[in-house]
Amino acid sequence: MPTEAAAPDFHGLRVASFESRRAQDMVRMIERFRGVPAVSPSMRETPSDDPREAIDFANRLISGQIDVVILQTGVGTRQLVAQIERHVDKPRFLTALTDVTTIARGPKPVAALKELEIRPSFIAPEPNTWREVLQTVDLYVPVASLSVAVQEYGNPNVSLVAGLEARGARVVKVKVYSYELPEDTAPLEANIRAIAAGEIDVAMFTSAHQVTNVLRMARRLGLADELREGFRKTVVASIGPTTSEMLQEHELPVDLEPEHPKMGHLVSEAAAASGMLVAGKRGKSTPAGAAFPPLARLARDEPPPAWHDSPFMKACRREPCDRTPVWLMRQAGRYMAEYREVRSRTTFLELCKNPSLCAEVMITAVRRLGVDAAIIFSDLLPMLEPMGIELEFAHGEGPVIHNPVREAADVDRVLELESVDALDFVMETVRQTRAGLDEAIPLIGFAGAPFTLASYVIEGGASRSYLHAKTLMYRDEGAWHELMGRLARSVTRYLNAQIEAGAQAVQLFDSWVGCLGPDDYRRYVLPHTRSIIDGLSPGAPAINFATGNPALLPLLAEAGGAVIGVDWRIRLDDAWRTIGYDKAVQGNLDPLVLLADRDEIRRRAKEILQQAAGRPGHIFNLGHGVLQQTPVDNVIALVEAVHEFGPQTAS
Repeated sequence: MPTEAAAPDFHGLRVASFESRRAQDMVRMIERFRGVPAVSPSMRETPSDDPREAIDFANRLISGQIDVVILQTGVGTRQLVAQIERHVDKPRFLTALTDVTTIARGPKPVAALKELEIRPSFIAPEPNTWREVLQTVDLYVPVASLSVAVQEYGNPNVSLVAGLEARGARVVKVKVYSYELPEDTAPLEANIRAIAAGEIDVAMFTSAHQVTNVLRMARRLGLADELREGFRKTVVASIGPTTSEMLQEHELPVDLEPEHPKMGHLVSEAAAASGMLVAGKRGKSTPAGAAFPPLARLARDEPPPAWHDSPFMKACRREPCDRTPVWLMRQAGRYMAEYREVRSRTTFLELCKNPSLCAEVMITAVRRLGVDAAIIFSDLLPMLEPMGIELEFAHGEGPVIHNPVREAADVDRVLELESVDALDFVMETVRQTRAGLDEAIPLIGFAGAPFTLASYVIEGGASRSYLHAKTLMYRDEGAWHELMGRLARSVTRYLNAQIEAGAQAVQLFDSWVGCLGPDDYRRYVLPHTRSIIDGLSPGAPAINFATGNPALLPLLAEAGGAVIGVDWRIRLDDAWRTIGYDKAVQGNLDPLVLLADRDEIRRRAKEILQQAAGRPGHIFNLGHGVLQQTPVDNVIALVEAVHEFGPQTAS
């Protein structure tokens, strides 16, 4: 949050914020930004009139019938204890609560438990939505056949309950309070009337339940349609994903979501961005000094950047396009004379750390091949160096790690990336590549997926059997998940930094995960891959790519990503059907086909295009990278064939 001296203001805009109770914290924060909004309480916490649900839960907990307790709010945790303490032995209840596994959905229930001198077993990470709760469950608490009590509030969290039940849990719902309309509804009514009349520029929501109550009050006032129309002309700022989902569920706009789901970030980022966003929505002139954050860039009603409607980005969004986009993994590499000339002047690791040379080799490749997207020139492994891994690219041997992780105790040597400052050479590569490309060509950033990185770290280099990696994975699951968690959080920060530096999309490479079967992937890998994709900055599509085992494709789709990368070991049509047509797909020519003659290359390309059947969302690529022995002219012929044939109907 900016310091008071540097705080931006709302540039005279009319701001309405919706809060619980008297919203004093919100008032103070907004006053710091020299705005004078109408702040209206939209809800109040109302304890349940019937404590029997809470009492029944307490008795079941004391008698050993509850295995896991999920506490979602601080208010609910306190009210739960207040409701049961007259009816059950409070010390026995607290002892039982200490003895079972507890998951706190963020800092507020943690604070409430601290008052009871209890430390939760696990804390769901930011942004503290039901997704992070399930992510925590997947990582640390297998709940199949367990009784899981969920402290609920307001409307039941259907997604959380369904997710737990899908994992085999028996869910016990414990509702101790609800969100009702405030006793004095006059300020809320005034704000609704003002929005409906087009008199509010910015509306801020800090809870999903506020959305429900605002619409409920609008219906009571007979202004439901007018309110919806007003919101179309108002910049709507949401504190985080859960609130955004509720707004979108009710077909209301979400124009801004802060970098972190905190009230201070919401107010400061709304103050910085709202002037420009309002100008876009209402056709006003931009207030002098108004800032504009990257995440809100496309919310304005002005022409988007040229790359936004490129064939590649349209395919990521599964939008129809008159040509199938094509780019190739390792499209700048040893098969190109231009690359070999640059490479002769430096070592590979030094090249990766030279942004100017990295940008040069990729821009040269894009221009020569005529592809529809660029990917930054880098490698999966340099990000491991600031994590305490001693990396060398030995001549003729490939990457070698001199201090591999072999035992559980070694995991503590792997440092989580709290900052990506040590990798700024990669961000500078992004910036220079983006600056040197045609504006219509999107730029893709990338990182290694946690399993592939962990395998390198444990094996010490390339492997065929993954002996050491699988030994640690099977022998010490706790150490495995600790390592994977550190890698996943580091990769998330690394990819978000690339997006911030100018990448339009990112790809996650899981080049080695094909050595696992589906059950092992679900247990040891999926939660960590999903945590990365869920943690990426909005607006930049993610390509989730793995090789070696088509049986993993449904699990890759479950892990997430706008696009699922497919290798050549399965037909594209079978792969897409397996993945689901709600995802775009990328692939999937065997790289060795590029060693064939041109007629065969064209035939194989057309065959894959026919398997895509003209369905929006196909990005043509190889099933892995271009091989060193590939003739450049064959690569150019492939790109030209894909562009010539375009989307095809099934043969």
